[in-house]
Amino acid sequence: MPVALFLALKFLREGKAASTLVIAAVGVGVSVIVFLSALIGGLQRSLIEKTLGTQAHVVVRPQEERPRPQLRPAPSEGVIVASREQRPAQRVRSIVGWQRTMAELAADPEVEAVTPVVTGPGFAVRGTASKSVAVLGIDPASYVRVVTVDTRLVAGALPRSGTEVAIGSELADDLGVEVGDKLRIQAAGGRTELFTIAGVFRLGNREVDARWVLVTLRAGQTLLDLVGGVSSLELRVRALFEADRTAARMTAHTGLVAESWMQLNAELLTALRSQGASSLLIQVFVVLAVTIGITSVLVVSVVQKRREIGILRAMGATRRRIAAVFLIQGGALGMMGSIVGVATGVGVATLFRRTAVDPRGQPLFPIEVEPSLVLVAVAIALGTGLIAALLPALRASRLDPAVAIRHE
Repeated sequence: MPVALFLALKFLREGKAASTLVIAAVGVGVSVIVFLSALIGGLQRSLIEKTLGTQAHVVVRPQEERPRPQLRPAPSEGVIVASREQRPAQRVRSIVGWQRTMAELAADPEVEAVTPVVTGPGFAVRGTASKSVAVLGIDPASYVRVVTVDTRLVAGALPRSGTEVAIGSELADDLGVEVGDKLRIQAAGGRTELFTIAGVFRLGNREVDARWVLVTLRAGQTLLDLVGGVSSLELRVRALFEADRTAARMTAHTGLVAESWMQLNAELLTALRSQGASSLLIQVFVVLAVTIGITSVLVVSVVQKRREIGILRAMGATRRRIAAVFLIQGGALGMMGSIVGVATGVGVATLFRRTAVDPRGQPLFPIEVEPSLVLVAVAIALGTGLIAALLPALRASRLDPAVAIRHE
C-alpha cells in the first residue's frame, strides 16, 4: 500500500467522529442533488410529454392573407384623407406545392418525420346535440410518427377509410357515443358527412379531448373544401430544444410560416428554464456547504497532526507526499459520502414515487434516477472533496519540520 494512502486512512480512523460527520454531511448533500435532479427532471419530462403529446415540434403553414393596397387620391389643400387598413378574415388555405415542400423538409437532417394535415372548424352532431370541434384530416401512417395519438387510444383504432373518424374521450362523453356509433360532422362552410366512430383517444389535454375529430386526409380535404391541398405540414425534429432555430431556418428556406413548440408554449418554456435555474442554484449552495465542511475538518486535522507532519518531513517525506495525504483524505470523504448520498437519494426518490400518486394510483411525476445522474453526483462529491482538501494540503506541505516539532 502506498505510504500516502496508508497515512490518509490512518488519520481518518483516528478522527473517526469528525470523519463520520463529514461523510454524513456529504451524503445529505449528494442525496439532495440526486433527489432534486430526479424530481425536477421528471416534472419537466411530464410537462413536455403532456404538451407535445398533442402537438408537433414544428408546424409549417401558409402566410396570413393581407389586405391589398389601394390607390389613394392625392391630398389637396385643405383636404385630409383618412384611411384604415382592415385585416381580412382568414380562411383555410393550402400550401402551394406542398408535396415538393414536404419532400424538402423530410430531407433535412434535423427532421425525424413530416406529415401533411388539413384542419378547420366544424360541428359534431349527434341527434339534437351539437358540439363545436376542430376537424383534422390526417395521414395516420405518418401522423403517428409526429403526434403519438396511436398510443393514447382508449378504444378502437384510428380511421382507415373515408367513412371513419376518431374522436377525443371528452367529446365522446359529451355526445354519449362509443366505437361503432354514427356521427355527423358539419364543416364551417356547410359541407356535411356521416362517419362511423372507429376509435376514441385520450391525449390528457381536456380542451383537445373535447374538440379534436380525426378523419383521413382525403376525407378532411373534401369536408373542408380543400381538395388536393393541405393547410399545414407538421414536423418532429431530433433536437427538441433546437426547434426554434430549425423553424427559423425553414421559414427562410420555404417562405412559409414555421412555428415551433417553443414559440407556441413560451410560458411553459420559461417555467422549465426557471426550474432548471432553481435546481442549479440549490446544487451550487449544497456543494459550497459541503466544501466548507470538508475544508474545516481537514484544516483542524492539519493543526492536530502538526507533530506527525513535522516528523514525516524530517524523515524525508516530500512536500508532494504530504499534500497527497490530505488530498486522499478529501477524495475518500467525498467518495464515501457519495455512496451514502446516492443510496439515500435513490431511496427517497423511490419512496416519493410510491407515495405521491394520483387517484388512479399512477405516480404524479415519472421520477427516474438515471445512471448518468448517479455518475454526475459521484463526480461532484469526489471533485468537491479534492477541491476542499486543496487548501489544507498546501498548508500541511508548507509546514517547516523543525518549527512543527518544536511548537508541539
